[in-house]
Amino acid sequence: MIARCYPRIAGAALALPGLLLASSAMAEGPADGGDAADIKVVGHVDPEGLLPDQSAPRAVSAISADFITKQAPTLNAFQLVGLLPGANVSSSDPYGLSVSSSLTLRGLGQDEIGVLMEGAPQNDIGYYYAYPAQFADNENVRQVTLTQGAVDIDSPVVGNAGGLLSLSLDDPKARSGGLVDLSLGSYNEERAFMRFDTGTLGTTGLKAFVSYSINHADNWRGAGFDTRQHLDAKLLDEWGNGNRASISLSFNLGDTSTYPSPTLAQWQASGRGFNYDAAYTDGDTNYWRLYRSPFRNIYLAAPVHLTLNEHLSFDTSSYLQLGYGNSPYGTQLSTTGNYQGTELLTQPINLPGAEGGVATVLGNYTGQQFRAGDVAKLIWQTGAQRLTAGLWLDYGTDHDIQSYSSIGADGVPFDQWGYQSKAIHTADGQLLAYENERTVTVTKAFFVADSIAVTPRLTVDLGFKGVDVLHNGENYLPGPQSGVHFASFAALPRAAVHYRVDDRQQVFANIATSFRAPDEYTLYNTYYDGALAGTGTTALKNEYSVSEELGYRYIDPSFSASLTAFHYHFRNRQLATVIDSGGALINSTLNAGSQTSYGVDGELDYRPAKGVSLYVSGEYLHARLDSDLPVDGDVLPTTGKHAVSSPTVQFGLGGTYDDGRLFGSGALKYVARQYSTFMNDESIPGYATLDLAIGVHLAGLIDAKRTDLRLNVINATNPHVLSGVEAISTNAQDTFGRNGTLIAGTAPAYYVGSGRAFVATIARAF
Repeated sequence: MIARCYPRIAGAALALPGLLLASSAMAEGPADGGDAADIKVVGHVDPEGLLPDQSAPRAVSAISADFITKQAPTLNAFQLVGLLPGANVSSSDPYGLSVSSSLTLRGLGQDEIGVLMEGAPQNDIGYYYAYPAQFADNENVRQVTLTQGAVDIDSPVVGNAGGLLSLSLDDPKARSGGLVDLSLGSYNEERAFMRFDTGTLGTTGLKAFVSYSINHADNWRGAGFDTRQHLDAKLLDEWGNGNRASISLSFNLGDTSTYPSPTLAQWQASGRGFNYDAAYTDGDTNYWRLYRSPFRNIYLAAPVHLTLNEHLSFDTSSYLQLGYGNSPYGTQLSTTGNYQGTELLTQPINLPGAEGGVATVLGNYTGQQFRAGDVAKLIWQTGAQRLTAGLWLDYGTDHDIQSYSSIGADGVPFDQWGYQSKAIHTADGQLLAYENERTVTVTKAFFVADSIAVTPRLTVDLGFKGVDVLHNGENYLPGPQSGVHFASFAALPRAAVHYRVDDRQQVFANIATSFRAPDEYTLYNTYYDGALAGTGTTALKNEYSVSEELGYRYIDPSFSASLTAFHYHFRNRQLATVIDSGGALINSTLNAGSQTSYGVDGELDYRPAKGVSLYVSGEYLHARLDSDLPVDGDVLPTTGKHAVSSPTVQFGLGGTYDDGRLFGSGALKYVARQYSTFMNDESIPGYATLDLAIGVHLAGLIDAKRTDLRLNVINATNPHVLSGVEAISTNAQDTFGRNGTLIAGTAPAYYVGSGRAFVATIARAF
């Protein structure tokens, strides 16, 4: 049903001239097209916004709606921030629809990066990842902020040594109106976006918007396609002395492809031809329809700010998250000789289509999550002092099952969602599962902070945060393990200094701490053919880091710059990877011991003339392991080796132009060599990507309403490269340990950089 609606998008694009003329008659309001806020959200003539003014005592970068509206509307939040310092983005498809993507900051992976939208956490509660294809549509995003190091003390995230990615949604407009975007592009890309603003509702002061988008694109390599339907909505009320309350909702329904990640040998042999099979043959476990990932998610956020009196204010931010999805794969099952955990099944199982007692099936990896929480804080402002005290409570459940579903003679799964009721069962009616566990995660935190204006120019911040993370779970498979329990507490002190040299210059310094509790997957046993394949543990220690930053900012009307030196030291550095256990992909975590990182981030934005902005960013990163790595009863000599996925050099060049009629932008990003093993015996070379955009504002030619035509070119130079590390390993080559044991090598896997894509968009405001 979804696919059938896309030809209508192309028809709507062809009918646009009539739509434009009709809209001018239907639109209400003054001839200038509405209030200033109306114009700003859909595109301001000033292209500045790559380096917004900042005053925080820590490294902060951001992009605003002025920049976002010039980019391809299909890009996800990771791709949008790729130009910023330290942001290393690995995308497997040009449109950002696939879950096969990654973001690292200063060499720290996305399980070390907190993600917020309207103040609500977006990270997976199981192993801390976030999925940018599920976030709000770009047309509704006011700003994306990237904090590369220390984050706000009240941020409801754990494992945020890498920083914080925060999305702020646009507020509903004071006047009623709407926006329609229609896009067509390479690989049969078709997208439609529609938004309606209610304006202020009578005398209530309430205002709201709701938007809907639908997107479809064929896979740029190999067989398959991606679809995405998305709904955003926000209701806002503002009253009195800065009082404000809102509730926002995002619903996402995606059915996307998982692009296969080759080893280096597979890449060298097949290049971009390393894909899933386009046609099904009997027994084929590599057929593309067995690797489609359907997901649905709902995110709710309800931030409230109340001014209680001239000194005291109260903030609360409640949130709710619901999600279900499947990350399947192709495998084979036998009718006999199966195990449920460690228990041998004495009765054969019924496998439709089995030949010789063997059938090709869909291996499901389903996850069902619920998460709810609240951050509440009181702020006392008196004279030169600002005191903050607050609590964060978070409750989540995660039920993960690896089951099996039958497929037809044509290779099409009977149920791609992996529902238990439709999955394969044992002869006595039990769900046949390779993995079946449910985890309850409870996070409790308190924080206090004191900001003191020692002088009109000098501010000192002190803070402390205590965080407790509790995992309670149950392994439903027969075997030596049933219930699991793991609790961890971390004390996180911090301090910062900010000095305003003059009206244009700032210096700052901070010291902060962070921790990452082991993810829930480290707690559980895994079984294969009735034997223990992996032992769950509660002995994996919390990762703990201490970081320092020293920074300088310069801000004036035509030139802005920021330079930050940073240093990290980690204990029990945790690194996420994926291992193949008997054909099933299992999330795993490695303790990499101690690590030291230091470097410099920088960015500048030069505006030589009205409508022109030139942007440069860069990073130098020195990340080294400080300890050897225990493996298989021996020790790999990893001391002094480069940290994985930590390019020494990155730089970006960008710019925007907008003279009120013509506009455009460009973004070039270079990422240096990245190692994929602790032994540094395998790596991928550096590469560069280039995105371009050109467009025209038609307002004033047809009517006064904002109408834009835009052409975006994603990855314009089309380099054939590996863009990042999907699964690390300890060593790629056979290596002798310190004690003389030969430790067998395991090949890492990589993301394949996406191909070039063209996207044409017409945007029309009403």
